[in-house]
Amino acid sequence: MHFSIKGKKEEGLKLKPLKKGKKSGSSSQRTRKGKLISAGYLFPSAFGVLLFFVLPFMIVIYYSMIDNPISHEFVFFDNFVSVFNNSAFQQAAKNTMAFSAVAVPLAVVLSLLLAMMLESNIPFKSQFRTFFLSPMMVPIASVVLIWQVLFHYNGMMNEVMGLFQQDKVDWLNSSYAQVVIVVLFLWKNLGYNMILFMAALSSIPKDILEVAVLESATPAQTFFHIKLRYMSSTILFVTIMSLINSFKVFREIYLLKGDYPYDTMYMLQHFMNNTFSRLDYQKMSAAAIMMAIVMVAIIGILFLTENYFGKDVEG
Repeated sequence: MHFSIKGKKEEGLKLKPLKKGKKSGSSSQRTRKGKLISAGYLFPSAFGVLLFFVLPFMIVIYYSMIDNPISHEFVFFDNFVSVFNNSAFQQAAKNTMAFSAVAVPLAVVLSLLLAMMLESNIPFKSQFRTFFLSPMMVPIASVVLIWQVLFHYNGMMNEVMGLFQQDKVDWLNSSYAQVVIVVLFLWKNLGYNMILFMAALSSIPKDILEVAVLESATPAQTFFHIKLRYMSSTILFVTIMSLINSFKVFREIYLLKGDYPYDTMYMLQHFMNNTFSRLDYQKMSAAAIMMAIVMVAIIGILFLTENYFGKDVEG
């Protein structure tokens, strides 16, 4: 009797691994099924990225290294050298770099100052916020029409300057033309950047700010050593978005002055648009790749800078 019970126990013990095997097999099957379902959901997005982003970029690289779309003769870097030595491309690159170097820092700094001002208790705070957010709701064609009225030779700005006995300025056909575009760019983008900075300021831990007050930290010390460090990721995002928007300022200039504006308003997008109208795909592709390389390099430097200054906050 003793041995039979022991045999039954051993049989029971032998059955347990079989149950575990069934569970592990079912769990692995369930995991495999979940992966297939996830892949099914991801496939349309991945296919769309490959079809509309990766494949066109590969075609652009191909076109930048051939003589023309008919002969398909590889010339490798000859198109890049030709574009780099082109005087129109040099003028467009110079203007674009100058515009971005001025407009992007101003967009970041001014929007941060506006966000800090709205964080404090000032009168008419909601009206002030609405004033800077309203450009986001106005169509760009309407904005350009307003700017044409303001900065026309017989426009409002020259009328105001006439009250102070100043000579009229042809704003859109002089060296002041890029100043007009910088002002337009700031007016259009400050509201969006301001909202991002307001959200970043509200997410800073309050206990750290209270400790800073108890330790008799000055407002400047609190800003530079606490607020600015915690907003490093937001500053990076706002800078990248402002940089991308500065490269897309072509539409405003095109609506103001057309294909060939004054020299200081001639941007890289004008060069590409005019090259496309001449069906010179090779030069246009080479210019696009050169601009993409510069953009990737600048954004990479921004990421490294943010990682250096923000790593201790993340820790």
